[in-house]
Amino acid sequence: MNYRKWIVGLLVFVLCLSVGLPGVRAAAVPITIELDGELLSSDVPPYITASNVTLVPVAVVSRGLGATVDWNQSSKTATISKGSTVLKLTSGSTTALVDGASISLETSVQSRQGRVMVPLRFVGEQLGLQVVWNQAAKHIALYSNTEIISPVTPSVPTTPATPAVPTPTVPTPTVPKPTVPEIPSIPGAKTGKAMKGAWISTVFNLDWPSTSSANNADKQKKEFSTMLDKLQATGYNAVFVQVRPSGDSLYPSVLVPWSKVLTGTQGINPGYDPLEYMVSSTHERGMEFHAWFNPFRATTDASTSSLASNHVAKAHPEWIVKAENKLYINPGIPEARQHIIDTVMEVVKGYDIDGVHLDDYFYPSGSFADDTAFNTYNAKAISSKGDWRRDNINEFIRQLGQEIHSAKSDVSYGVSPFGVWRNKKADSTGSDTTAGVSAYDNMYADTRTWIKNGWIDYIAPQIYWSLSFSAARYDKLVDWWVNEVKGTGVKLYIGQAAYKVGASDQKAEWQSGEQIINQLKYNEQYDEVAGSIMFRANDIVVRDPFGLSSLLTFYFKS
Repeated sequence: MNYRKWIVGLLVFVLCLSVGLPGVRAAAVPITIELDGELLSSDVPPYITASNVTLVPVAVVSRGLGATVDWNQSSKTATISKGSTVLKLTSGSTTALVDGASISLETSVQSRQGRVMVPLRFVGEQLGLQVVWNQAAKHIALYSNTEIISPVTPSVPTTPATPAVPTPTVPTPTVPKPTVPEIPSIPGAKTGKAMKGAWISTVFNLDWPSTSSANNADKQKKEFSTMLDKLQATGYNAVFVQVRPSGDSLYPSVLVPWSKVLTGTQGINPGYDPLEYMVSSTHERGMEFHAWFNPFRATTDASTSSLASNHVAKAHPEWIVKAENKLYINPGIPEARQHIIDTVMEVVKGYDIDGVHLDDYFYPSGSFADDTAFNTYNAKAISSKGDWRRDNINEFIRQLGQEIHSAKSDVSYGVSPFGVWRNKKADSTGSDTTAGVSAYDNMYADTRTWIKNGWIDYIAPQIYWSLSFSAARYDKLVDWWVNEVKGTGVKLYIGQAAYKVGASDQKAEWQSGEQIINQLKYNEQYDEVAGSIMFRANDIVVRDPFGLSSLLTFYFKS
């Protein structure tokens, strides 16, 4: 269908509305609208409500899609129908009916000067328009050739249309470039086989489960399923779920206690097997499930008072080192390393997971009191403590991979290290960066050795910096990692910082979802980049700064 002709006329109609209507506010910077990359101009911008929701006449997002619109003046209800989908929005009501299901709204439908005003994102996405709101640039991008973002889940509130975020302190152009320009197709860049992963953090109840769901198995299941639905609708095909957040577990284990994130108290049985539910729910949607382990972090603070009696810090205090106000399992003790391997293998052997994933919790970057271990367990007589520490981690990575692949050869095994292996100043073969720490020198993670020896199936460096950050530029680091994996058979996934988008403590380059999109586009030039993993799920589909999930949906599905 040719959408351009009808929608241009409708949008001009929208932009001619009065700015003096009650209950709405005009933006300090005029809002601009584009359709499929073409800027639409007018003297009057759309309206934004006090709750930060964009309202437009219903015709903008309905008629051109072949929908019928009916306004009942007596009930003040707008009925929008397209095919089998029927939307009912009533003035003064903060819920809408979608095919009979009640869905929460941030702002109800309004009737102003004979025009029915509806929430742009809500109605647009239900009827097939892709709606991308750029808060920093005060810009709305509409795309008429995309799929519906997601089906409505009855009784589950939809993501707020436009989340409130801090206004950037730097000036932004009043007429921005199109939010998502067309880009050339590059072989293998966005195929269905490319990794499109998201990290789901359970520590501190960050992404799942919510603290309000403690001891409520049904609520926890529903929360996880809803998150999966949102991620899948956005275009993700894999989740990396933290199953060992603090020396504990989100599954019944004979080695470690139940995690406190499930009930509020470590060691308490939640009444079901969360990992079994998560794996089966993920596979039902055709997505991959990767079990994410924090290898050597024992606790998130230095206290042991609330730990279960079988927690490693209480069962084996001789393995524990306090560093950075956390408790770490000492990588220099062979029995301690084997304990961690055994906990991982419990999951490998007991569950139908697609992969085992380790993050960057090896040695902490600060001081670490391991002189006794160095003197006791240095069987190879390695003279340098740094080299000895790296050898400990190397042995752990090698052994764990060997056990995983011996048990299940099809389980993927990978690591997500700190994004800088070494700076060029420290090693001429390092990256062109000046990072304050490096994986090799401070975490004692020699990723180059792991890749060269084929001990891992993939590497997913956390390149959590922008394309303009001089100390560790995203593009320079991608270039470096591409060269590391070239010709090795080890896949490269790029870890990206979705959590920085819209964050108040981040600079201007993060005050738009375009940073992430431009990074993805940069990755496309390399066949070696087999996909990406984004940190973290809530920042993508719940917080959703600047319509990031919509930007990603359009990118993944274009």
